[in-house]
Amino acid sequence: MSILEKHIAEPKIAYFSMEIGLRDEIPTYSGGLGVLAGDTVKSAADLELPFIAVTLISRKGYFRQEIDNEGRQKELPAVWEPSELMTLMPEKVAVTIEGRTVHIRAWVYFVESPRGGIVPVIYLDTDAPENSPEDRTLTDRLYGGDESYRIKQELILGIGGVRMLGKLGFRIKKYHMNEGHAAFLTLELLHKFKKDIEAVWDEEHIWDVEAVKHLCVFTTHTPVEAGHDKFTYELFKKVFGDYFPENILKKLAGEKNVNMTLLGFNLSNHVNGVAKKHGEVSQSMFPGYQINAITNGVHSFTWTSKGMKKIFDKYLPGWANEPEIFVRIGVIPDEELWNAHMEAKRNLIDYVNSVSDADMDYETLTIGFARRATAYKRADLLFSDLKRLEKIGTAKIQVIYAGKAHPKDMVGKQLIEKIFSYKQKLKGKIRIAFIQNYNMEIALKLVSGVDIWLNTPLRPLEASGTSGMKAAHNGVMNFSVLDGWWIEGHIEGYTGWAIGPAPKKIEPDINMNKIDADDLYNKLETKIIPLYYNDRKTWIRMMQNAIGKNAYYFNSHRMMRRYVTETYIR
Repeated sequence: MSILEKHIAEPKIAYFSMEIGLRDEIPTYSGGLGVLAGDTVKSAADLELPFIAVTLISRKGYFRQEIDNEGRQKELPAVWEPSELMTLMPEKVAVTIEGRTVHIRAWVYFVESPRGGIVPVIYLDTDAPENSPEDRTLTDRLYGGDESYRIKQELILGIGGVRMLGKLGFRIKKYHMNEGHAAFLTLELLHKFKKDIEAVWDEEHIWDVEAVKHLCVFTTHTPVEAGHDKFTYELFKKVFGDYFPENILKKLAGEKNVNMTLLGFNLSNHVNGVAKKHGEVSQSMFPGYQINAITNGVHSFTWTSKGMKKIFDKYLPGWANEPEIFVRIGVIPDEELWNAHMEAKRNLIDYVNSVSDADMDYETLTIGFARRATAYKRADLLFSDLKRLEKIGTAKIQVIYAGKAHPKDMVGKQLIEKIFSYKQKLKGKIRIAFIQNYNMEIALKLVSGVDIWLNTPLRPLEASGTSGMKAAHNGVMNFSVLDGWWIEGHIEGYTGWAIGPAPKKIEPDINMNKIDADDLYNKLETKIIPLYYNDRKTWIRMMQNAIGKNAYYFNSHRMMRRYVTETYIR
């Protein structure tokens, strides 16, 4: 009997994502998008949804980051062996790439919930002996290579993924595209639902667009233009051959180029952004489409420290599967909440001191900043005025950074180097550490062990910002620009603090740097530092508010219930 036998009886929701982050030993993710996909799958298992996920095997991962003493990033392959963690299925499918037949294999990994739910994750792999050496590497590197490599990967994910699900025996009632990378699946579905040519007047009406739209859901994740994949029609023709007529594709994906987001939008009945503000921003970027909003969430059990889990189990039984129970956070005695936080903080500080020369201590107010190193995240905003920062923070704060820059993002790499230079300039005054090779294990240490979670994106370019939700699950307050989820989660001085004014414009405004930096320094000096050192009782009350007002709502169980009622069963 096939290991998938019991999973193919019921029609499934098929969740397609270029990256899925389930655990560090399976390094098939680069950051927030992939970890969100992993949390989605875990919640689907907990809630026992009829769910299956499809992604690429990424045999060499995204990359393993090494940083030298000057802050220069080096990218190394993150090689891993799928056979140690998952099962290779005997079934294979084929796609045509540049006129060649490329064979695709499938590995299966089961995400099992303690509650009994199981979600299979299908990892597509072209490293098959029948393929040419070049084609065998097509599923090696996540977001690696050039445009040609990228479009081939997206062909394998979308078209190969639909074919593989069919070959494995799955019946699919909804296809959920997590970003535009998977949008080629719509073209395969159009082929599948092609009408009888004799029953229609012309070629355009052969394609049953409405049937495909009824099956598809699309989530867009970024207001940053570079995050929306576009390919030339020349490249499409070279890779796809005569797979799909160009004149029809231009009506679905745009006249100038193959815009993967437009392709997904035009062939989905439901499109959503990942926070209320992001829905509005996406609507302005793509006028004429109805773009809804389902705010992201994080998997509560995954992103809570051991100490917090222990006290939640003691006082809030059932919290992991019903995070709404966090609203009763007041039943946990202050001292036990603080002790659980300090256990996580000691764990973090010990780790930081073991991998750096930062020499941090347990008592100093500790600020965390960890996310992709790219310009709009403004990782260096804290250092806008070094003299002022020295005056405010000397011997009062310590800061921990982490994050990878995309191998081709030179500005992002320079940001890491800048932080290293500030580390030197502030030596002996403010302790700063930059932890290399940011991954899920380090992320949990950070979001649970710092006292404050700092986030400084250039508004409105932060779509959601799930790391702040993880911090809230551990009673760590957010100190963040009002963008993404924080617009919905922020109550000033109650769940955390805002940096700068509320966003009024849809377009980013680079003139905000000084305004935001001034507000950051003012609140750090007059509110956050005095509160931390002088009023522990109010600080703990705010920790409770972060859990009871933020974690109770910004979790992936609530997110998935909304996907079910608003998209999957429509």
